Amino acid sequence: MNNAVAGFSKLSKEEKINWIANHYFSTPNEAIALLKNYWNSDEKIQKLHDEFIENTISNFYIPLGVAPNFLINGKYSTIPMAIEESSVVAAAAKAAKFWSTRGGFKATVLDTEKIGQVHFIFKGDKSKLVLFFAQYKTTFFEDTESITKNMQKRDGGILDIVLKDKTNLIPNYYQLHATFETKDSMGANFINSCLEQFAKTLKEKALVYDLFSKEEKAIEVVMSILSNYVPNCIVRAEVSCPVEDLVEKHIENPQEFAEKFIQAVQIAEVEPFRAVTHNKGIMNGIDAVVLATGNDFRAVEAGIHAYASRKGQYSSLSHAKIENGIFSFWLEVPLALGTVGGLTSLHPLVKLSLEMLEKPSAIELMQFVAVAGLAQNFAALRSLTTTGIQDGHMKMHLNNILNQFEANDEERVLIKKHFKHHIVSHSAVVDFIEQLRK
Repeated sequence: MNNAVAGFSKLSKEEKINWIANHYFSTPNEAIALLKNYWNSDEKIQKLHDEFIENTISNFYIPLGVAPNFLINGKYSTIPMAIEESSVVAAAAKAAKFWSTRGGFKATVLDTEKIGQVHFIFKGDKSKLVLFFAQYKTTFFEDTESITKNMQKRDGGILDIVLKDKTNLIPNYYQLHATFETKDSMGANFINSCLEQFAKTLKEKALVYDLFSKEEKAIEVVMSILSNYVPNCIVRAEVSCPVEDLVEKHIENPQEFAEKFIQAVQIAEVEPFRAVTHNKGIMNGIDAVVLATGNDFRAVEAGIHAYASRKGQYSSLSHAKIENGIFSFWLEVPLALGTVGGLTSLHPLVKLSLEMLEKPSAIELMQFVAVAGLAQNFAALRSLTTTGIQDGHMKMHLNNILNQFEANDEERVLIKKHFKHHIVSHSAVVDFIEQLRK
């Protein structure tokens, strides 16, 4: 296809599908049938999904699993996880069971402050801008009262607004840097609405400020937007126990295991190539719960990885130590999450996931998410420092390979029996399937 399509968004869903099928597929009818096969049979639910985004043609399924036996702050929970990667849910559940007999997980929210900024250009005398801001700071709060009224009833709202000089980075560049408390909502729409009003107030009041010259009155607002970097919205998750209590099937020498485990964490603290993969494992747990509960995992990812680089080099999010015979493992991550608004009140499986978690507050959800990340990290590091990660991972991946080659029930029994005692690799499974079928 060499020409742009006109008016695509105005086409009906059926017309969009037919256009795509006929332009891009050698067997259009098969493509159409596949897309429709993933529609929900309940028209009301399908309509709901169709309206989540634009140009919807079908649903893209990701498995929703559960990891039970999470003992968090003295209470057992089952955590929902939406993810397509083999072994993640199993690893989280295994770590949960391991720590459930060793005191469980402790989780604490250290702060819940969120950030938004109005980025603007001011060509003039900085001292006059400082005086201007001091005079009109209360006006910014007053002009957003209609927006903040309901949030204030829940003890949320705008915490502070400060003027920041960024002219050392870009000529004439300044910010209105605002902090917010959004309680159980993630707060993106609330924050952005406040910021746009700040921008409006900034421009209007500048035009009537007597100390400004004509050029200084012409403040240029570049953009008004929340930040997904929330270094003051932090949750800590941790586990600890006497070193000797770490003993289990694959940990015969707990002291040796603990020391090697700590070395593995230390490597991730100083080596960015390892830190990225180390933190990716943490995000396996975090993203899965964030997605299952209808939150924005892209925003969470961006904020967390920025936090991992806050000291000038990308580093491990988790840390470990032995002190007075006690093994401790913990992480601190920034998480801006919500349990009201957005998909949390619309998506049926999101509502189910939140009910499974006993309808948590945003603070409680932050704790669940951080704990899932720590559990996943512990499971990965335990495998890496004992049996190696590929053995368990590839056994979990075996089903995907069998599905890829459409193995029948008889073949599945023989293949799984064989690989109980042999190393699983893609090539080894393919070779065995070919031998069976000869």
